[in-house]
Amino acid sequence: MGIREYASYDGLGLAELVRKGEVSASELAEEAISRIEKHNPALNAVVLKLYDLGRSMAKAPADGAFKGVPFLLKDAFGDIAGYPSRLGSRFRAETPASEDSALARRFRASGVSFLGKTNVPEFTLLPTTESALYGPARNPWNVNHSTGGSSGGAAAAVAAGIVPLAHANDSGGSIRIPASSCGLVGLKPSRARTSFAPDYGDVLSGLCHEHVVTRSVRDSAAMLDATQGAEPGDPYMAPPPERPYLEEIKREPGKLRIAFSKKNANGALLHADCVKGVEEVAKRLAALGHDVVEDAPALKPDEPASLFLPLWASWLASEIEGEAARRGRGPEENELEPLTRGLYEVGKSISAAQYLMLVKEAQNLTRRVGAFMTKYDVWLTPTLAAPPIPLGTININEPDPMMAFAPAADYVPFTPIQNITGQPSLSLPLCMSESGLPVGMMFSARYGDEATLFRLAAQLEQEMPWKDRHPAIWN
Repeated sequence: MGIREYASYDGLGLAELVRKGEVSASELAEEAISRIEKHNPALNAVVLKLYDLGRSMAKAPADGAFKGVPFLLKDAFGDIAGYPSRLGSRFRAETPASEDSALARRFRASGVSFLGKTNVPEFTLLPTTESALYGPARNPWNVNHSTGGSSGGAAAAVAAGIVPLAHANDSGGSIRIPASSCGLVGLKPSRARTSFAPDYGDVLSGLCHEHVVTRSVRDSAAMLDATQGAEPGDPYMAPPPERPYLEEIKREPGKLRIAFSKKNANGALLHADCVKGVEEVAKRLAALGHDVVEDAPALKPDEPASLFLPLWASWLASEIEGEAARRGRGPEENELEPLTRGLYEVGKSISAAQYLMLVKEAQNLTRRVGAFMTKYDVWLTPTLAAPPIPLGTININEPDPMMAFAPAADYVPFTPIQNITGQPSLSLPLCMSESGLPVGMMFSARYGDEATLFRLAAQLEQEMPWKDRHPAIWN
């Protein structure tokens, strides 16, 4: 296989070549490794190389949908036996996991070969991937701009053609923000669509969700088919799909009721490139026969930001306290970034009663958004309020969380909403900024209804194709 031919295939396309005997899984692994070695010095996407493991997996890949396909795990919840997950933190010990997570087992069964772990911000806290431990991940469209976060390393690797898809997770937009920033497909599934077994029942009271970033809609659908479903002992589960998601993309979406928004909850207009993008997509959807109107759910001006900082701070405190218990000591001065330490202090000050009150407020927001979604099948917004921010916009060395987050306060007004509500939400790479950076459009559906999103996404992939749009660092 020629070096330029590899990146022209998505994951299912590469797996089909393996099945036909036109290429071996080992050859694909070497192609991916060569691209990691070629592009990682510029991108800093892969922070732990697992070449020997990947080569071993490629010698006898599982006969799943992605048989023989090179793959990267995220350095957060991507636990595999014998290797550490450090969550981008100097305080996390390099202790290897004792067993695979349930998600990793399902990834293995899909047939992929694990070749490395990808860059994340410390404890996955930020909508950009910059940490003191690993340094910044860089956007292949423009290396001076953010990849988004926290799955920024994964998104950079997929966007650059290193692998066709990679593990990602999302507690406030961490799949969709990098997908938008790097020009990819990024689905946050419904709450409990995938399992956090064995170490967690849920994360952040259900705010966190697991999946992948991809270049094609069908890869996203097929991997969700491979990973969805509860494990014994999970605290709750998503409603089972009516049929495989890969079949959904072959079905027409029908005439959908679609609301679109181009302002955030406090009424502020978004960046002109984002407004232009949502208006163009809304017009295209109307031309396709959908019923499209401008509307938005009833949110308070400070929502969801007023809920997210204290909820996240509480979770961070619990993670750091848990690591301290494992290590037998707390973090030393240089083991946490100043921003992380400041948020840790906030988290320690929040009582159990206050936390439960925050959960109750989040459930109230969920009721309001749920009522809004009874009127519509899909809610369209830009994924972000602006094109990808320059690296350094958020100062990880600022100990005051409010000051540190201030430059990006309005950058992510939409993505956290679906983490609170549990709705499935999908970013598609439909638009570009005037300066040549990706601008994702986000589609959210009712809880449990990934099927509608996949059908609509497949339609838009045909009508507004992005397959031949590539970044400066590619293949």
